[in-house]
Parts: sequence; C-alpha cells; structure tokens
Amino acid sequence: MLGIIGAMDEEVARLKEMIDGLQVTDKCGMSFYKGQIEGTDVVVVKCGVGKVNAAMCTQSLIDMYGVSAIINTGIAGSLDADIDIGDIVLATDTVEHDMDVSALGYEPGVIPDTELSVFKTSDELLKIAQDSVDAANIGVKVFTGRVVSGDQFIWSKDKKKWLVETFGGRCAEMEGAAIGHVAVLNKVPYLVVRAISDKADDSAEMDYPTFAAKAIENSVNMMTEIIKRYEVK
Repeated sequence: MLGIIGAMDEEVARLKEMIDGLQVTDKCGMSFYKGQIEGTDVVVVKCGVGKVNAAMCTQSLIDMYGVSAIINTGIAGSLDADIDIGDIVLATDTVEHDMDVSALGYEPGVIPDTELSVFKTSDELLKIAQDSVDAANIGVKVFTGRVVSGDQFIWSKDKKKWLVETFGGRCAEMEGAAIGHVAVLNKVPYLVVRAISDKADDSAEMDYPTFAAKAIENSVNMMTEIIKRYEVK
C-alpha cells in the first residue's frame, strides 16, 4: 500500500476525489482516506503544516497501514534561480534546516547523538517519478536535489542565501525532512515531490496566493502518473 501525505487540504483534495472504494479512519486529528487510485492501493492523508504534524502522520501511516512506501506531495519555495514558479523538484534527500545545536559545536542541521541527519530518498521512487514527467504533461521543468525543511515560511533573500550556502538546498518547505526522518528510521522508502509556488525571496508574499493553485495542480498531475507506475510490494 502506498501512503500519500500532503500538508494542506488543497494538496490532497483532488487525490481524495480519485479514490475508489473509499474508507475513512480518523486518528490524531487527521483523516486517513484508504482505497484505490488507478488500481493501486493507497492511503491519502492531510498531515497539517509543520514538522511535528508531518512526523506524527508518517508514524501513524506506518503503524496503521504498514505502507510499503510514502510519497509527500505539496508545494515549496524555490532556492535556485533556475527553478521557477510551477516547476517540480524531486528530492534526492532532505535536511531539517532549523535543527541548530551549533552552540554546542555541531554544524547546522546536525542532530546530536545520532549519525543520521540527512535523509536519503528512495532511488526507485525517484526513478518512477522521473519516468512520469512526460506522461504527466505538466509543461514545466523538473529538477532533482535536496529539499530543506523547517517550521518557518521562508521569504527573505538573506535566509534563502543561507539555506543554499549551508545546505545546498534546491527548495524550502515545512514537512519533507520530518517525513523522511520517520520513514528512514522505520526503513520505509519515501520521496518528496514539490511544486514551486514562490521564489522564497522578498516576493514570496506576493507570489504565494497567485501561484499556489497552479503549483498544486502540477503536483497532483505528477502524483497521478507516479501512482500508475508504482507496484505495491
């Protein structure tokens, strides 16, 4: 069974509408929508905004449904001038950019007392996503790279520059690395798919309301093609 996590209602509403044989289970303030999309067994859930909600949702998916893989779909702010609004970023790995214990001698993003601070995504899921690009017919560029996550909406050029220089991030959002953290610890393959809704610079407040809807549409179209190609283990 494939678990699909979005952060907001808009991100999962279209996917919920596609589910055949819908069953709904409520837990931890979240609704889990189980059924089939394109013949594939799926569970779709809105986790809510932020890393705690995302982590709690991911563990619930694993415990309740024993999902064989998890894909987090949603929107993000670009950290690269070549990645424009509407484009797609597929994560090769994720990092929690707001994990900061530098006062104790750790590098930014490093989680103390563990060797695990970078959460690699699934090569198989990444390949499936890349193979889905043409069929999705989204008419935008698709990039791969690091997704950085934190409980912050990134809007300033200075913060953008720091995220690029410190972590090599391609885009910034608020859930992916928390999902990756839980998935990797549970040995469940995962992927983060992000459609760009704003440039993560001083124009973010202006761009976000205008372009979020289009970014979500691209993300859903991409997800539909990924689901068609995914073989449940």
